[in-house]
Amino acid sequence: MDDQTKIKLFETKQVRTAWNADEEEWYFSVVDVVGILTDQPTQNGARNYWKVLKHRISQEGNETVTNCNQLKLPAEDGKMRLTDVATTEQIFRIIQSIPSPKAEPFKQWLAQTAKERIDQLQDPELSIEQAMTDYRRLGYSESWINQRLKSIEIRKDLTDEWKRHGLQEGVQFASLTDIIYQSWSGKTAKEYKQYKGLKKENLRDNMTNKELVINMLAELSTKEISEVSNPETMTEHEDIARRGGNIARDARLKLEAETGKKVVSPLNAKKVLSIDK
Repeated sequence: MDDQTKIKLFETKQVRTAWNADEEEWYFSVVDVVGILTDQPTQNGARNYWKVLKHRISQEGNETVTNCNQLKLPAEDGKMRLTDVATTEQIFRIIQSIPSPKAEPFKQWLAQTAKERIDQLQDPELSIEQAMTDYRRLGYSESWINQRLKSIEIRKDLTDEWKRHGLQEGVQFASLTDIIYQSWSGKTAKEYKQYKGLKKENLRDNMTNKELVINMLAELSTKEISEVSNPETMTEHEDIARRGGNIARDARLKLEAETGKKVVSPLNAKKVLSIDK
C-alpha cells in the first residue's frame, strides 16, 4: 500500500491519517476518532471502547464497519505500530454508533478533510443560464446541452430527496452516487472516469447523450423509490440506490440488445468536440 501518514487536527485533538494513492482514499485511525467522540483521556481508554463497540457492531452483522484494515501509524511511544484504520465511509458509520455531542461537527470536519481527495461525484448547482453559456462556450451541441441541463434538474431532485432524509452532502452523497453508477454501468465513478481517460474532469460533462439519459433514469428511479419507501438508515438508502440503478441497467441492456451498440462509451468531451469540429 502506497500511503502517506499525516497528523490532522480536529479542534485541538490529533487524528492519525494515511493517504492511499492507489485507492485514492484517506484512512483514519479508528482509535483516535473514538477517543475524540467519547472524550477518552488516553488511547488505552479509546482502544477499550472501540473493542467493545466493534464487537457490538459485529454482532449486528455490519461487517463493512468491523472489517477494518490495519496500518502502521506513529504510536504514543514514537514507534510505528499497527492500528485499526477505516475509510471515510466506514468512519461515518462508526460515528452513527456513538452517541456524542461532537458527532455533527466531526462529520463536517471529516467531510471537509475527505473532500481534498474525493473524486467529484456531484454537479455544481449552476444556474441554468450560466450553465448554458458555459457549455456553449466550450463547444457542446445544443442537443447535448438540453440533455445535460435536464440531468442537472433530475440530480437536484434526487439530492433534495436525500437532504430531506438528513443525509450529509459530500461523502454520503458521493457513496450513494457511486452505487448508482456501478449498478447501471458496471463501473464505479473512479473506474468510469479511468475508462474515459479522465482525471479531475467532471464525469457527466464527458458523457454521451445515451449515457446521460440512462443515468437520468437511474437517478429519477432512485428518487421515486425513495419517496415511496421513506428510508431511515444509510443501508436502506444504499439498497434504494442499487434498485434505482438496476432499473437503468435493465434499460441499458435492452437498448444494447436491440441496437448492438454499447451505451457506456470511452469517449470524452475532448474527443467528441474534436470529432464535431
